[in-house]
Amino acid sequence: MVPTPWPDEVDRLIDGDLTAGLAYVTPAGGSVVTAVAPIGLRDRDRGTVGFTTSLGLSKKLERIQRDPRVALAYHAREHGLADEPGFALIQGDASVTLEPDERYLEEELGPRAERYVGKPRRGFFWDRWLREYYADRVAVEVTVRRVTFWPDTDCGGQPRVDGEPTPVAADPQSEPKGGTGPRVDVPRAVRRALKLPHRLLAFRGADGYPVQVPVRIGEPEAGGIVLEVPPGVVPPGGRRAGLLSHGYGPQLTGLATRQFTGWLTLDESGRALYAPHTEQGFRAPGNKTLLLLANGLLAKRGLRKAERSGAMERLRSGAA
Repeated sequence: MVPTPWPDEVDRLIDGDLTAGLAYVTPAGGSVVTAVAPIGLRDRDRGTVGFTTSLGLSKKLERIQRDPRVALAYHAREHGLADEPGFALIQGDASVTLEPDERYLEEELGPRAERYVGKPRRGFFWDRWLREYYADRVAVEVTVRRVTFWPDTDCGGQPRVDGEPTPVAADPQSEPKGGTGPRVDVPRAVRRALKLPHRLLAFRGADGYPVQVPVRIGEPEAGGIVLEVPPGVVPPGGRRAGLLSHGYGPQLTGLATRQFTGWLTLDESGRALYAPHTEQGFRAPGNKTLLLLANGLLAKRGLRKAERSGAMERLRSGAA
């Protein structure tokens, strides 16, 4: 396979952004979008980008292992190294390394991460407390299929596309058995989402790869949340979609997210209405010491839960 190229302006965003949106597909044909810290991982000669994640986040890894088609959206400039506008959507096939590589973590990942999140805490207590957070991280490498770049961060105008051509618009999906209407408190969901500065919408494209676009959140209605979407990117009709609202401070302190799955409808006039079906979120401490304490605790709990539930065994058997 010939590596997919990308232009220098996209490479600067990949190198500089502190966070990116990661979208993966669900068994029901929807898409979930979450925030990751890619810390500039990429290899232009091989045509790959990447990120790391904790083994404790087993559900995400299981989904990616089941269907490796993912998309990364480089969309936010705060607190990173890049300062120019633009929105880069990178679609490709993910491969997960399930066994942590101590040499890679110490010699490659650690020094790279310092550029974005500062030096790691060391010492008897921190080495033990953050063991699962640092030492049980695994790499996810994405072989790039398509790079779509809008010079405008709001995805206005015609994008540049490198790699595989953009497929035709995806057909509408069948409605879920439980109905398409909202299943959570819509006004409350809007209030929570509007508190955070970045919003990404994700859905499955015609070729099975997730698509991500920035959106603006409008007023709540009985049928859902009114969204302002970039023209010509979201296909008409109804489909399952994920919505992420997030924000973060320097070195990822104060990271906060509201994550939704639901049903998106785009009518002939271009009006988008999103009916949220599930909602979850979290807010990390704004203090770096408290953040690391919380990260260590969550990583320990997540890994133990994955082991007790059999998720780790399923992941390893799936990789075999």
